[in-house]
Amino acid sequence: MKKSTTLKDIARATGVHVSTVSRALTPNGGASLSQEVVERIRKAAEAMDYRPNRLASGLRTSRTMTVGVMIPDITNNLFPPIVRGIEGFLEPNGYASILVNTDNDIAREQRLMDVLRERGVDGVINAAVRADDGQMERFAAGLPVVTVNRKVENSTIPSVISDDVGGVRMMVHRLAKLGHRRIGHVAGPADLSTGVDRRAAFETAMRTLGHDAPARLVVTASYYTEAEGARCADLLLDRDEGVTAILCANDRLALGALEALRARGLSCPGDISVTGFNDIPFLDLIPPGLTTVQILQYDIGRTAAEILVKLMTMPERRVPSTTILPVSIVERGSIGPVKQP
Repeated sequence: MKKSTTLKDIARATGVHVSTVSRALTPNGGASLSQEVVERIRKAAEAMDYRPNRLASGLRTSRTMTVGVMIPDITNNLFPPIVRGIEGFLEPNGYASILVNTDNDIAREQRLMDVLRERGVDGVINAAVRADDGQMERFAAGLPVVTVNRKVENSTIPSVISDDVGGVRMMVHRLAKLGHRRIGHVAGPADLSTGVDRRAAFETAMRTLGHDAPARLVVTASYYTEAEGARCADLLLDRDEGVTAILCANDRLALGALEALRARGLSCPGDISVTGFNDIPFLDLIPPGLTTVQILQYDIGRTAAEILVKLMTMPERRVPSTTILPVSIVERGSIGPVKQP
C-alpha cells in the first residue's frame, strides 16, 4: 500500500519548516508567508498527492471543519441557490457541509440537531427555524448558530434575512399604481418569521395608502406549498369576489393561486393580478410569468456562512444580530391594470 504523503514529506521536498507547510496549506493561513513560498508549497503538495487528515487535525484542534446546514424542504427551489452560497464561502475556507432536511417537522428537526451535534459539527446554519424556536435557542447555547432566510423572534441567534418589509411595501405600491384597491393577501405560516413579517408589512402598507385591509382579505397558509396557495386563493375569492389582485407571501403560494384562478376560468392578469416573493428559478417559464420580489438567494447563504465562520474562529468577535439584504421587484406578466367594468 502506498504510504500517504505527510507535512514532513512536503517540508523536506521544499526545504522549509513543517509549520510553514501547515500554514501554507491552511485556508487563509498563508497570509504571513510570501506568495512565492505559498505557491511553491502548494504545487509540491499537489504533485505529491497530499491529502490532509481531517480526523487527526480535529483531534488536535477539537474542530472537525464541518458545518451543519438545515433546510425545511429539499424540494423547494428556493434553497439550492442559498446552499450554493453557503458552500461558496465554506469550501474555500476548508469547511465541508452536512446538509439535513427537516421536512418542516418539529420532531425531525430535534432529531437532526442531535445528529449534527453527535457528528461534532463546528457550527450550524439553519434555514428551517420557526419564529418561536425554543429548541434552537437551547441548541445555540452550546454551538455557534446562524439562521438564514428566517429568524427566531426575540433571540440572540444571529440571522441573515431579506428585506421582507420593504419588498412587500414596494409590491403593494406597485399594485396601487396600477389602480388596485381591493388587494388580497395569502400570508405565510403564522409560526414562521417570513409569514409574520410579510403579513404585518402588507397590512401596514395598505393602511398607509388609505386602502381597506379587512381581515377577510387576508388568508393564512399552513405551509409554503402550491396546494396551500390554491386553497387560500379559493377561500379569499369566496369571501370577496371584488378582489382585483392577490399578493402572496412566497412564489409557491402564488403558483397555487394561479392554478386556482385557472380552475375558476379567470385570467391573470386580465381578471386578477398575482404576485409572489423570493424569485425562485424558472418563474419566467411558467405562463404568464410571475411578478415577484427578488431576494439575493446566493448572497444570503454566503453572508450567513461568513458570519458563522467568524463565530467559530473568533468567538470573542461581535457580529450583527440581524443582517438584512436588499430586495427588488422583478416584473413579468402576472400583473396589470385593474379590469374595467
